[in-house]
Amino acid sequence: MKLKVFSILVFLVSFSYAQHSLSGKVISTETGAPIPNAEVWNRTTSDVVVTDENGNFEITGISQGTYNFAVFSYEYAILEQQISINGDLVMEFSLSPLAESLSEVMITNRREQLFALRKLRKVEGTAIYAGKKSEVVLMDKVSGNLAANNAREIYNQVVGLNIYDNGDAGLQLNIGGRGLDPNRTQNFNTRQNGYDISADVLGYPESYYTPPPEALREIQVVRGAASLQYGTQFGGLINFKFKKPPRDKKIELVSRQSVGSYNLFTSFNSLAGTIGKFSYYTYYNHKTGEGFRPNSEYTSNNFFSHFGWDFSDKTRLSFEYTYLDYVAQQPGGLTDAQFYEDPTFSNRKRNWFDVNWNLYALKFNHRFSNRTDFSLNLFGLDASRKAVGFRENRVSQPDDLSAPRELLVDDFSNWGAEARLLSRYNLFDGESVFLIGSKYYDANNFQKQGPGTVSAKPEFTFTNNEYPNYPRQSEYKFPNKNLAIFGENIFNLTNKLSVTPGFRLEYINTKANGFYKEIVLDLADNPLINRTKEEDKDLERSFVLLGIGASYNLDSSNELYANFSQNYRSVTFSDIRIVNPSFVVDPNISEERGFTSDFGIRGNLKNFLSYDASIFGLWYRDRIGEVLGVEDGFIVRRRGNIGDAFIYGLETFADWNIKNTFFEQAKNYRLNLFLNTAFTNSEYTASEETNVEGNQVEFIPYVNLKTGLNFGYANFLAGLQYTYLSKQYTDATNAPQDVDDNQRGIEGSIPAYGILDFSASYSLGKFKLETGVNNLLDNSYFTRRATGYPGPGIIPAQPITWYTSLQFKF
Repeated sequence: MKLKVFSILVFLVSFSYAQHSLSGKVISTETGAPIPNAEVWNRTTSDVVVTDENGNFEITGISQGTYNFAVFSYEYAILEQQISINGDLVMEFSLSPLAESLSEVMITNRREQLFALRKLRKVEGTAIYAGKKSEVVLMDKVSGNLAANNAREIYNQVVGLNIYDNGDAGLQLNIGGRGLDPNRTQNFNTRQNGYDISADVLGYPESYYTPPPEALREIQVVRGAASLQYGTQFGGLINFKFKKPPRDKKIELVSRQSVGSYNLFTSFNSLAGTIGKFSYYTYYNHKTGEGFRPNSEYTSNNFFSHFGWDFSDKTRLSFEYTYLDYVAQQPGGLTDAQFYEDPTFSNRKRNWFDVNWNLYALKFNHRFSNRTDFSLNLFGLDASRKAVGFRENRVSQPDDLSAPRELLVDDFSNWGAEARLLSRYNLFDGESVFLIGSKYYDANNFQKQGPGTVSAKPEFTFTNNEYPNYPRQSEYKFPNKNLAIFGENIFNLTNKLSVTPGFRLEYINTKANGFYKEIVLDLADNPLINRTKEEDKDLERSFVLLGIGASYNLDSSNELYANFSQNYRSVTFSDIRIVNPSFVVDPNISEERGFTSDFGIRGNLKNFLSYDASIFGLWYRDRIGEVLGVEDGFIVRRRGNIGDAFIYGLETFADWNIKNTFFEQAKNYRLNLFLNTAFTNSEYTASEETNVEGNQVEFIPYVNLKTGLNFGYANFLAGLQYTYLSKQYTDATNAPQDVDDNQRGIEGSIPAYGILDFSASYSLGKFKLETGVNNLLDNSYFTRRATGYPGPGIIPAQPITWYTSLQFKF
């Protein structure tokens, strides 16, 4: 026994001696001054450290071998160097300052070089992304309609996204993928700067607030395996990261004024800077417009402020506040017959939607050592969402202007805290990374449904006393509590191979306390039944989600990755008790469970091609969906657990730098071609519903294609993009499209469509002019059939539109 213990100790000690370190300083070649906040990146292992205020750095736990390093700072040229490690090494990296006279094309080419280097690394801050399918949208690279938050252009290099086109200047983001409903991005955990921004993470995971693209530095998209760190959802994570305050300026002003079709006007104005240890970033964004259909005006005001204080190079405290208020008139949905006769038609003049959002966040970050980091996020939401209007499921039915409108009001009051500790430690012949975290979430939300006013104005006042027999009335409180503990560990088995297992332990307690009214009227609208039914639901559950990821570095630029993760989706408020004329909810509806998995290869071939190709699988048990049926002689759309489903496909992305391939010396030119394709298939493998088993899953086009050409010379940049989605179904029965439908417009497939977009920009000193045309071919199409607001019915997408933006930066 003693011999075994001794052998193990000798074994461990021998490996500990194999660990080496690389330390030193990053300086300017021009002045010799140290460069703080420079990133020193081991591209071979994806480890990265940031220099302190004196330009010093240290990377520990490096095994003997040869590695490719990159050193980056925003004001300097990127330095790449191959280094052999066979002992502790001290080095000095010298970076060359960038010339101030760089053209826009040269700056863009540098950003693309940085993009090739800086995908989501294995470890960023206190988060682990090793082995996960992750994508980063670098906003400096986006060429498109930022003023109207055109998601089709902004997310054009994120594979397989299904996007709703609302034509409301991007007030709401509606994206999904892999069979997930795009409505208000409800199947992703949506965050900004690392904290939640949706209405209620479990009970009402819809996002009514979306940050303006002009304020963002990047958008991180991590697919289903992110459920271990960021929640239980099938979609994964979307994290909006705001621009950082410039460290070399006390004040920086950016002002962007935009105009466009249908009286679009947006004004974005930001102030940012750093004064000693204090830094700030704040903006005000105003949007107004009318939409291309009658009864579709909107006005939005959005304010954001970030204040940070660096106690030292290891400790930072920051506070953020977000305010959003917008009101939008909604022209309603159309039947198929109405859409093909005139997609601009609207017979809803009294439908309005109002959102008021207040987000708070206090963030604390501390680095205990070069190996251990801690973060704590405290966040809260005080918000409301109000919708009023006429929304009968007979879409063609004219609005009775003498009758009260239906009013739905939701008040959201929630807060949460998330703590993370990430530590690096030596294990055998490499450095491992351990993450442990916990999140507590407390929500106390309120929802009321009933008669509104007769007025056509945006009034959100209940009139229950005047209309006691209004057929849809309910009032509920939804107190929810959630405690989660999660952890992951990167085991670097070799210099090239890492395995990352993880877990998430969930405790969820969701309640519904309130009442709804059962009202039956005769043909003369006299009440036969008017009774109140009390409800008190309490659903408490605990469970564990498990997952594992793996990564194998083929070389310093190319990687194989794979992951598997369990997922879970809770029943939402809407599943519990919203009375909807367009569908009924199965009272026995229950949660969804399943898993997601990816296997792929990604990387860069020199400076010619960046790519990502993967196959994925997503399995649902008791998937929630909608089917058509007949009750009491009427066609009824019922929402409930439809059955088990399997979704699988191939997702590929490639960006070919044609300029570097054939004209590498042409520094002042840009020419790139990108191809983004997803081929997705699906099947309901089991179902007790009639005419469902064997059907395709809804919201899945078999072909999802985005391709485009980006080109430029000197200070001129331009891009041309084509988007194509094949036919997709909107319900589990795979109801076909009925072009002669002149009643509902809720059921049926969405036909294939293609859109061409053009954008261009020109920079001159402190000014930048942007312009473009969306839907250049003026195709008539639609991307959704709404069962509630903003419908019900077909929501037509925008025809050809133009925009122009003028930016001033000082």
